[in-house]
Amino acid sequence: MKLWDKGTPVNKLIEDFTVGKDRELDLYLAKFDILGSMAHSIMLESIGLLEQDELEKLMTEMKAIYQKADKGEFTIQNGVEDVHSQVEAMLTEKLGDVGKKIHSGRSRNDQVLLDLKLFTREEIRQLVEATNELFDTLINQAEKYKDQLMPGYTHLQVAMPSSFGLWFSAYAESLVDDLTLLQAAFKITNQNPLGSAAGYGSSFPLDRQLTTDLLGFDSMNYNVVYAQMGRGKMEKTVAFAMSSIAATLSKLAFDVCLFMSQNFGFVALPDELTTGSSIMPHKKNPDVFELIRSHCNKLQALPNQITLMINNLPSGYFRDLQIIKEVFLPAFDELMSCLKIANFALGKMTIKENILEDDRYQYLFSVEDVNRLVQQGVPFRDAYIQIGKQIQQGEYQPSKQVAHSHAGSIGNLCLPLIQQKRNLIIDSFDFKKMDSAIKTLLK
Repeated sequence: MKLWDKGTPVNKLIEDFTVGKDRELDLYLAKFDILGSMAHSIMLESIGLLEQDELEKLMTEMKAIYQKADKGEFTIQNGVEDVHSQVEAMLTEKLGDVGKKIHSGRSRNDQVLLDLKLFTREEIRQLVEATNELFDTLINQAEKYKDQLMPGYTHLQVAMPSSFGLWFSAYAESLVDDLTLLQAAFKITNQNPLGSAAGYGSSFPLDRQLTTDLLGFDSMNYNVVYAQMGRGKMEKTVAFAMSSIAATLSKLAFDVCLFMSQNFGFVALPDELTTGSSIMPHKKNPDVFELIRSHCNKLQALPNQITLMINNLPSGYFRDLQIIKEVFLPAFDELMSCLKIANFALGKMTIKENILEDDRYQYLFSVEDVNRLVQQGVPFRDAYIQIGKQIQQGEYQPSKQVAHSHAGSIGNLCLPLIQQKRNLIIDSFDFKKMDSAIKTLLK
């Protein structure tokens, strides 16, 4: 079944190529397509294109189909082109001509726009929750190990004293910025495109504000041409936010792999979280973080993939946009799995204490000793030269005392303030509004 079928058969080779992976990928969108059809049907009844009894029959049947989709029992039959066609076919089979009426005033173009936005805002909510959990784990580890010093590096050379509190909380605060980008992506996503039809509106007196309210959107994409132009742009914007989270995870994973190596030995994972070698019995490999690193590096390419798919397209709909689903829809599961496994592993990570007692790290304290001379009245440049000569002549004896007290330093991690920044961002996501709307729609 094809919603556009006018009785002329399509070459099988062409049909298979143009349908592509839609039957498989549209299963991601099934629940959301039904929700959109429910809201659209209520709106059609409100403007006189459906009778009250017809709406009641449609709503009852769509709720039943929704339950199937929610349980993972929804399928797209062979010969049916996509999720939109499948839902309409199921309604028509059960309700006859009433099922054929729900497409009035809309196109598959605004249906898929709507489905993608409803799907994406729910996936964003799950990413926010998972990122928030990882943030909490990092903050807890920072608090637990805040007094344990470790080397800091520049150019992979021993540089200055750091601490595990600084290291863990650095990634926590990085996630706050990632959440800020995700919040912007959510705001762009949470606008209703329904009613734009094929991109140029409809001669029916569609009540677009009603569907906006029924689906819990913040607002609508008012201009129908822009609503259609938003296809691809929304996905790219969300992909940039996802890639930001992925970049944080990738950098963190690299640190863990480095710090777990015997040459560093700063952190450790329980044996059951590591893997071994088929030939070397001593190996305890950080494969989980190596895979997180690779998955997240792959995810950082997502915005560029989408950009290249939509580049140089003029206004209006083009079939190019269909291929975005192949890279965009599965990406959420990939990032979610990385967030969850990172959170699990980092929560069980332990650290090595008293690392800086090793003489190889004695030069870490050179800046501390320069600053100590400055506090005694020696000009900074003279103090720098004085300590530098001691190092060159092999006479340097570090004091091994660290006294950092300014905001964000070893002695003042500002963990409550970082948490406060996080809380402000989390509170700015208005998930309650969309939840309430969908709950009411499904009653």
